[in-house]
Amino acid sequence: MKRYILTIILGLVFFSFTNVQGQTKYTISGYVKDKENGETLLGANIYQSDTKTGATTNIYGFYSVTLPAGKYNLSFTYIGYQERIIEVDLKENYSLDVELVASASIISEVTVSDKKLNDNITSNDMSLFRLDNKAISQIPVFMGESDLVKAVQMMPGVSIASEGSSSFIVRGGSADQNLILLDEATVYNPSHLMGFFSVFNSDAIKDVKLYKGDIPAANGGRLSSLLDVRMKDGNKKNFAGSGGIGLISSRLTLEGPVVKDKASFIVSGRRTYADLFFPLFEKRDSLLSQTSLYFYDLNAKINWEISAKDRIFVSSYFGKDVFKFTGQDINWGNNTETFRWNHIYNPRLFSNLTLLYSDYSYSLSSTTGTPKFVWTSNLRDYGLRYDFTAYPNSKNTLRYGITGTLHQFKPGEFVVTMEDTTFIARLKESKALEYAGYISNDQKIGGTLTLNYGLRYSFFSSIGEATLNRYDSAHNFIDTVHYGKNEIYNTYSGFEPRFSLTWVINEKSSVKAAYNRTMQYVQLASNSSGGNPLDIWFPASPNVKPQSGHQWNAGYFRNFDKPGLETSAELFYKRMYDQVDFKDYANLLLNDRMEGELRFGDAQAYGAEFLVRKNSGNLTGWISYTLSRSERKIDGINNNKTYLSNFDRTHNLSVVATYNFTKRLSVSANWVYVSGVPVTLPVGRYYFGNTLIPVYSDRNEARLPAYHRLDLSVTIKNKNRKDRKFNSEWNFSVYNVYNRKNPYSYYFETDRTNPQVIKSYKMSLLPIVPSITYNFNF
Repeated sequence: MKRYILTIILGLVFFSFTNVQGQTKYTISGYVKDKENGETLLGANIYQSDTKTGATTNIYGFYSVTLPAGKYNLSFTYIGYQERIIEVDLKENYSLDVELVASASIISEVTVSDKKLNDNITSNDMSLFRLDNKAISQIPVFMGESDLVKAVQMMPGVSIASEGSSSFIVRGGSADQNLILLDEATVYNPSHLMGFFSVFNSDAIKDVKLYKGDIPAANGGRLSSLLDVRMKDGNKKNFAGSGGIGLISSRLTLEGPVVKDKASFIVSGRRTYADLFFPLFEKRDSLLSQTSLYFYDLNAKINWEISAKDRIFVSSYFGKDVFKFTGQDINWGNNTETFRWNHIYNPRLFSNLTLLYSDYSYSLSSTTGTPKFVWTSNLRDYGLRYDFTAYPNSKNTLRYGITGTLHQFKPGEFVVTMEDTTFIARLKESKALEYAGYISNDQKIGGTLTLNYGLRYSFFSSIGEATLNRYDSAHNFIDTVHYGKNEIYNTYSGFEPRFSLTWVINEKSSVKAAYNRTMQYVQLASNSSGGNPLDIWFPASPNVKPQSGHQWNAGYFRNFDKPGLETSAELFYKRMYDQVDFKDYANLLLNDRMEGELRFGDAQAYGAEFLVRKNSGNLTGWISYTLSRSERKIDGINNNKTYLSNFDRTHNLSVVATYNFTKRLSVSANWVYVSGVPVTLPVGRYYFGNTLIPVYSDRNEARLPAYHRLDLSVTIKNKNRKDRKFNSEWNFSVYNVYNRKNPYSYYFETDRTNPQVIKSYKMSLLPIVPSITYNFNF
């Protein structure tokens, strides 16, 4: 089967390039940018109507169009920008950078129209949702802080993992099955303040894409989704800034040219400061006065156009959370570094070389009393990838490349100090090399059919020095085996084919279908659906096979001009193998034999997604609804019977709307309804001697009450003179307007006065939370 797949893919690629015509052709290529700040525009459309030839800028804003010699009118369009039509006389290959103007601006030197884009109809992207900074900032959020993860959680097929969490569930998969990238570097924990905020500062973000099913061949390593977040490059035209002051947090972003139109920078930072007020409560609450709870993060980026063919980008993120309470300290944080070199070999060949670094660490310590202890854990990645995009002709776009990542797992070190004695316990450290090669092609057939087919082949090698536990078939520990330094002692590999098609019925409707196979070599040890900062990432090994999955998607897409609506309906089915779950009463904390606590089996998820979206006019927003089911069957769990997974959400409805009453006044609202989380509850009890023993239902046979919440916000822009460059606004928001006490968890206690009675208690986190934020830019 693997040989057949490889032969078919390579055959299609070869066939698509053999259609050579005798006409002399030339290529026009370059970048599409924002005229105001010089930022490149990702996914801008270039179209020539006479030849029905088109192209799209890549993730760096580069495009390439090949046409026969002659005169043409090229149309450049991008959502939210004025269309620009440029006349070209193709007599040779040449470069043309094009600047577009935002729709609110006025220009006179080019042709302007309010052309309605139908990119969602014609593009070969399926199960893809895209957001920009403007759309994210309009959604009401907790404490007035714009949050792209909270926006992602309201997309079709996506649901919250738990109240306030920055983790999310995609089509019935676990939170660790989502690959989260910031400028191509992996972010292992996207949460601040236990999940109430995400690590992404919206002021520093340019583009967000969520791939739920049709994941590009260039990416792999997760089964459910890819969240690709791109930072701004920095204003190349003028020095600019933006920021906000809220009740518990503030932020500031500065950007500008280092060399005008050639090099620029951006620096963005934020910090919460509610903890600064805790000492004021010393007389009323001594414990609160000694508490410290805050986070801070910093984004920085610089880019430089060395020449017309070479560009360099260096970006960095650092964030940390601090929680101190009665002598207990918890700290966690992410650090990512990215170096990228864009090079244009010729008008038809674009390349990008990337060096990556990612670090996630946390610590838990007791600094008062005796004994004192410190527990630390760390996961570090060093990565490299080399990607190429070739434009052999107007009908094909070929992408290929290689990628490799060295993982270093340090699951835990526990140091206990008691008077003059120090005790140190370390969980076994490990290293692994994950590497892959890929090739894919976008092919247009006629004017109505577009194919994307590709193949990825990935490897995962475990590297010593390491000590490996061995277990029998009943998961009982046998002995250990030691491997020497840099010794490769285990390797997994596999094909990951990708295929999608788009059939354009007419300019307003299309049908799309997709299939992909993915593999996942690292996973998270967590007993909760939402996760927490102390969860442990661990790799595939001789005891843990890599996860793999197949996903099939099909959908119908339809636009309506008069109300300006985009609509879609998609069906999906996922089949996943070697899924990881934990035996009942599993011990995950500082357990050097944690692999013996694991159980393995298969899972499936299926459902239907519906979306209605309005992108223009005074009223904008979307309504999404998902009906789905997620099941697991794991050996040794639930008597080997199928059960609902922790990530099953039968119904998921989101309504997001913004209405602009005037240029200065807008109101936004979102309402979310999600079926309750499956849980295992006690259904009976019996006495064993004098001890009362609870009897539990089958795994996840019950369900918590549904989660629902309404948020509102009002934005009032201050009146500014035209000759002033400083703009500001006030944002008033209310989280959980009708004060819904959504269940976070349930726990049970025996009545103190009557041991025959067991009482249940519901724990809720967030009541109604009003906030006010002052935002500004200059």
